[in-house]
Amino acid sequence: MKAIILAGGRGKRLKPITDYVPKPLVPINNIPIIEWQIKYLKKFDVKEVIICTGYKADMIESYLNMKELGIKIKFSIEKSPLGTGGAIKKAGKMINEKSFFVINGDTITNIDLHKLASKTNTIAAIELRTKYGILETESEKIVNFKEKKEITDTWMNAGIYHLQKEILKKLPVKGDIEKTVFPDYAKKGLLNTIKFKNVEWFSVDSFKDMEECSTRVEKIIK
Repeated sequence: MKAIILAGGRGKRLKPITDYVPKPLVPINNIPIIEWQIKYLKKFDVKEVIICTGYKADMIESYLNMKELGIKIKFSIEKSPLGTGGAIKKAGKMINEKSFFVINGDTITNIDLHKLASKTNTIAAIELRTKYGILETESEKIVNFKEKKEITDTWMNAGIYHLQKEILKKLPVKGDIEKTVFPDYAKKGLLNTIKFKNVEWFSVDSFKDMEECSTRVEKIIK
């Protein structure tokens, strides 16, 4: 299997760090996000990674070319932002296999890719997370406080996909897969999901996310 990592964004929410380094090179426990991701993909038998880059692409390439991570790495460089759909379409030209994985470039998780690969055109789903404490109430009385972040039976896109190569023909040259092909496939009954409960999952999009992820990442990706 091959995997595409969508790593072309500017990471504006992590400024000023991302004024100097691209988001994929932002360190979590002194190891860049993208290196953690490659270790994760390798764990699930991914043999080749195609990294979609744009902002400060040369820094990402230089860093990974210096590392020996035991996996083949290629780059799909965007001269201007293509959106997730355009990025996958461009990188997909390097894929000959019938299917492949896609992962957002800021996602740290232990979701089982072998399970995800059991269905075609599949989105990994996790229970919705909230960053806020939850109040349990009866009438006008508070009866309990809950800090648990998962909201039961309400599912969100985990930013990890298993896609068939045929989908590349449908993708826009520029635009997001989540706003174009996915809604169309969903209406036609062509889009599947696998729901993952009680998994580790971080979208590193803020300094708080970095802090929380740093306490767990070495257990998530061993």
